[in-house]
Amino acid sequence: MAQLLVRDIPEDVVAALKRRAKRHGRSAEAEHREILRQALSSGRDDFLNAAFRFRRELEEEGRRFSDSATIIREERDRR
Repeated sequence: MAQLLVRDIPEDVVAALKRRAKRHGRSAEAEHREILRQALSSGRDDFLNAAFRFRRELEEEGRRFSDSATIIREERDRR
């Protein structure tokens, strides 16, 4: 498994991290991993949720979407 080294962390951030780790019953290192996991996975989930919500709103307005594979095939056949 890879390792990550972060330098020059302000003391107040380190103290807050240790308090948070203690509240969750984890080591500071385990808390680091959980914070990174949440931060990186939520961005993808937020994007996907927003995309699905946007598409649903467009469909409710009457917009219809075609299968892109069908469109590409039709374009190739025209050549």
